[in-house]
Amino acid sequence: MNDFGARYVVDTNSLSQLGRPRRSSSFFRESARIPSEVLHEAQGFPDITTLRENAYPTTAAVLRWLVKVMATVPADDTALVDLYANRGNADPLVVACALNGQDEDSQYLDAPEWTVVTADNAVRAKAEEFGLRALSNAEFAALIDAAESNSPDAPP
Repeated sequence: MNDFGARYVVDTNSLSQLGRPRRSSSFFRESARIPSEVLHEAQGFPDITTLRENAYPTTAAVLRWLVKVMATVPADDTALVDLYANRGNADPLVVACALNGQDEDSQYLDAPEWTVVTADNAVRAKAEEFGLRALSNAEFAALIDAAESNSPDAPP
């Protein structure tokens, strides 16, 4: 499978660390999905209008996956979500969106792989706990750079 067949669910910290040039790349526009809550957290970004084109909406199916994700988080665990500290509001939704996308695409013979992109160790761990692939921001940036350098539009 080539990386244009993959789907990457991107966390807020990833959006900020990738920078605007990578966020506007063909690779990002074609393969990244951004949960609606991540877009809410990124509302001050100068390219928010363009980023909204990659929105992954919070549907009833996503919320069902969110319930499953949150059911695995102990009540005293604040690594993934700490609402009192206003931390991690979108984090479980990143995992839930990737699980929902994977579930919806599982009907296809050559379904894309759904991957979570984040620098947050708790999000990475939760994604991997559910069998999802997780990439760091640097790994995803390298994929974007490689795809863009191999693009027919890339300068020689």
